[in-house]
Amino acid sequence: MTIKALYLIPLLIFLTIFEISAQTKHTISGYVKDAQTGEQLIGTTIKVDGATSVSTTSNEYGFFSLTTQSGSYKLLIGSVGYILDTRAINLDKNIQLKISLVPQDNNLSEVVISAAPKDEHVRSAKMGVEKLSMKEIDRVPVLFGERDLIKVVQLLPGVKSAGEGNSGFFVRGGAADQNLILLDEAIVYNPSHLLGFFSTFNSDAIKDVTLYKGNTPAQYGGRLSSVMDVKMNEGNNQKLSVNGGIGIIASRLTVEGPIVKDKGSFLISARRTYVDAFLKASSDTVIKKSALYFYDLNLKANYQFGENDKVFLSGYLGQDKLGLGGLFGLDWGNKTATLRWNHQFSPKLFANTSLIYSDYRYNIDLTNSSSFNGKITSQIKDWNLKEEFSFYPNTNNTWKFGVNSIYHTIKPGEYSGDFTLKSQPYTHSWENAAYASNEWKASDRLKVEYGVRVSAFSVLGGDNNFYTLNPAGAIVDTLHYGKGKIVKTYLNVEPRFSAAYQLNAVSSFKAAYARNTQSLHQLSNSATSSPTDKWVATNNIIKPETSDQVSLGYFRNLKDNAFEFSAETYYKVMNNQVDYRDGANVRSNDPIEPQLLFGKGRAYGIELLLRKKTGRLTGWIGYTLSRSEKMIDGINDGDWYAARQDRTHDLSVVGMYEVNKKWSLSATFVYYTGNAVSFPSGKYYSDNQVVFLYTQRNAYRMPAYHRLDLSATCKLKERKNFSSELAFGLYNAYGRENAYAITFRDNPDDRSRTQAVQTSLFRFVPSFSYNFKF
Repeated sequence: MTIKALYLIPLLIFLTIFEISAQTKHTISGYVKDAQTGEQLIGTTIKVDGATSVSTTSNEYGFFSLTTQSGSYKLLIGSVGYILDTRAINLDKNIQLKISLVPQDNNLSEVVISAAPKDEHVRSAKMGVEKLSMKEIDRVPVLFGERDLIKVVQLLPGVKSAGEGNSGFFVRGGAADQNLILLDEAIVYNPSHLLGFFSTFNSDAIKDVTLYKGNTPAQYGGRLSSVMDVKMNEGNNQKLSVNGGIGIIASRLTVEGPIVKDKGSFLISARRTYVDAFLKASSDTVIKKSALYFYDLNLKANYQFGENDKVFLSGYLGQDKLGLGGLFGLDWGNKTATLRWNHQFSPKLFANTSLIYSDYRYNIDLTNSSSFNGKITSQIKDWNLKEEFSFYPNTNNTWKFGVNSIYHTIKPGEYSGDFTLKSQPYTHSWENAAYASNEWKASDRLKVEYGVRVSAFSVLGGDNNFYTLNPAGAIVDTLHYGKGKIVKTYLNVEPRFSAAYQLNAVSSFKAAYARNTQSLHQLSNSATSSPTDKWVATNNIIKPETSDQVSLGYFRNLKDNAFEFSAETYYKVMNNQVDYRDGANVRSNDPIEPQLLFGKGRAYGIELLLRKKTGRLTGWIGYTLSRSEKMIDGINDGDWYAARQDRTHDLSVVGMYEVNKKWSLSATFVYYTGNAVSFPSGKYYSDNQVVFLYTQRNAYRMPAYHRLDLSATCKLKERKNFSSELAFGLYNAYGRENAYAITFRDNPDDRSRTQAVQTSLFRFVPSFSYNFKF
């Protein structure tokens, strides 16, 4: 017998044993959907109960796969808000199922608002993840009665509102631009309407919202602080359905129905404000010619080609218009489109291919009939290709791996008309990534999720210049590279890890680590964010930001899973943080690089959450104690200083109560420490004009913010194919005059003294809307 044969014998034995073992196992796979609408259901639990017990959950496309030994079993399929489906199976071969779950009737004794399995809170290896159901979002009172998922997200621990009249938010000490906001996989760069009073998301068109607070799975990248993944409804593939609402400042309408029953469907959802109609009724000519409105449109269609292929096409168009009597105009908007193909290669291998387009732009019109006419345009545009595979080799492992390629084009500023400024050149960059991750059930008590993302950001040449700076920030050399030429590539390896150890049936301990990289940066030196804040890409001077976050947590369910409690603590270190020099004007036409400084940051805190999920009274209490600081040479004498988003305390209380089948009530209370701000420490006069002197960055605080909101919903008489309700709300119920901005001026009676002037936005804002469905 040869040496070669001796090596082949154990290999053949191993393969034979593996084949025999494989022959005794079979795979159950398929899709889960809503029986009434045909919507694919995310996060449904599928459990094989019998001689052995194994389980899995459906992915973001409703697909599931699990493998177990041959035999006769009882299959349990459950999703919160749906009737449990139980069926007997004889697993003697691979089985493919199409499962339709029937929604539960509204039973007051069993109101459930969670979108996850009852004990997923304890069992899952994921940390810093929040899921919100649309039912929950619909019941929380918000400004002007417009349901708004971002306003509800801001009520969660670790998430802080950017302020009244602002749809931006801060997550675990990060800035607003460090949040990746996705709508059907497309990046939304400015998720705000009417300067931040509303978000771009029409809740009638939304299916699922998941927020990852830094501990993001490997398939996500490009931001340091969070990912908010928003998925649109697919449309009803069973029957034509219409719903909408009429409010005091906006109305909305959604139409959905089958293209071919059980095979394809469409959805069209539109919303518009009509504040401009009230302006036209004014007797003032300037106000009558002014504009103040927004509209948005969500579109989606899908079609099933055979058993293993499904194609989706979705799009979003949103636009805002703000104008003052024809003398000034500002409009901004987002456009997104996603073409997605789902393909099932086998019971264990699922693929998703996406081609994605994203476009954000704003225009400023300046018109003065006597002397000046001009227009400023800015834009950021992406083309994005994603290929992702989900592999289910066995019950204990679920792999995800894929690639992602994005081509970014940024137009910083194009000037036309009477401007003497030259238009700023386009910048181009190419962002690529490959990733792999695994969810591993190591034992009955231990679950682990680990992965790595390798990202490469390439700076490309073109019409723009590249600069060399001296230590003082002055330009000493200017370089130019041809279009498409790679100027520099930044390569980053981003490991991700999280684990949950189940202490007992109702509690677990979790730990996580994640490294994230960000190569697009939003710059603003104002106290609040604006649609005209400038986006810049990493180049030879501005380097990618990086963060390393470690978090620990204790999770516990109480009273037979009726309550969820969690305590999470985190520490995050950030490098290559960007801030502006004292006196910088980031909206000027000059090169931006000399106006910037770079350093490091840190954020740390603890988040507490107690949530009640069932019964007539539901809701949560969330509290965050945290700090967020920066250290940048050239600012604050090189010492640590508070970041603009730093807040020590943040408290949210949300309650929803079902009085009876007709009436439901809800209330929210929020309290948080005022933002860190830079106030003048002195003043002097130049040419008889006051000039305020600023010494330390963000060394002062705005006054503390607190507010109570109330709402009530009355269900009107339901008919066979028609239902409606009246919703009443009161924002800022006790009329607190919260500070939106504080400015300083000379005291008119004594110029030697300085007067602080507080601007507040809202007191006692009532709302009313009529919602219907047929």
